[in-house]
Amino acid sequence: MVAVAITHNTASIESAIEQALGLLPLGELVRGRLVAVKPNETWASADDTTGVTQPDTLRGVLRALRALQPRELVVSGGAGAAETEEVFRYAGLLDVLEQEGCALFDHNRPPFTPVDLRYAPDNDVDGPQQQIMVNPRVLEYETLVSLAQLKLHSTATVTLSLKNIAMSFPAADYYGHPRSKQQHEHCFFDDMHSFIAAMAQRFRIGLAIIVGHPAMIATGPLGGHAVETGLVIASTDPLAADVVGARLLGFDIQGVRHLWEAQRLGLGQTDTSHMDFPGLSLSDAIQVFTEAAYGERLTFEHA
Repeated sequence: MVAVAITHNTASIESAIEQALGLLPLGELVRGRLVAVKPNETWASADDTTGVTQPDTLRGVLRALRALQPRELVVSGGAGAAETEEVFRYAGLLDVLEQEGCALFDHNRPPFTPVDLRYAPDNDVDGPQQQIMVNPRVLEYETLVSLAQLKLHSTATVTLSLKNIAMSFPAADYYGHPRSKQQHEHCFFDDMHSFIAAMAQRFRIGLAIIVGHPAMIATGPLGGHAVETGLVIASTDPLAADVVGARLLGFDIQGVRHLWEAQRLGLGQTDTSHMDFPGLSLSDAIQVFTEAAYGERLTFEHA
């Protein structure tokens, strides 16, 4: 059984994170390893930071991971619609890094190296984007932690753990801010779902953390309705974590094609009946989320 830890604390997201990670066997995944935490830093301004990872969220994750004694702990950022450091500054994340003594690595910067992508379970079929340019540092990470927000997305349906990595690692200094086709041709957006699945196959996430502080509904990844839920989802199976996050937002796996394609690639568990929930049950989490988002405790777990 795959463990998916769901916790809830509207008073302290740091406590919810500590509790969720404490329910998972993370020792061998973190101890003595180069651990990279990739938050959501798509875009922020002085007036709007609702679409990105919040300072207390990042602080809670860094402290919980440091307690497990990694050899090196780094925050890896690559904003798609702005400069990474600018987003971190607006969001208050640079202050957290300074306080916690943790370095920021901007993987949008050169040098660049090509990485091939494959799209089929047998690895013999090419997709629309056959190669991407990345900073070679991302290939050195021994444990990749995807720290995502619980959000809807107007193109990808949801933006959770898999998308948090897939749409950030292609270096924006190479492709452009935002990643348009003006600097170098690419097909990221021609079939975003297939691209996300292929990226998830190439860049394996060791730990997925999805935080609804705040969550975003109505639309996304920006400009939607931000709502505080106090929920944290964590798993060493990122596909399972994303399936649970999508479920809270009202989608089964076939409603989110990149999750369905990741299942075909054998990247993780998608059947919630084969998941263990050591914290909140999925049913309880759905009720907590829907009450915060819609003012009504809904029960659509088996819909």
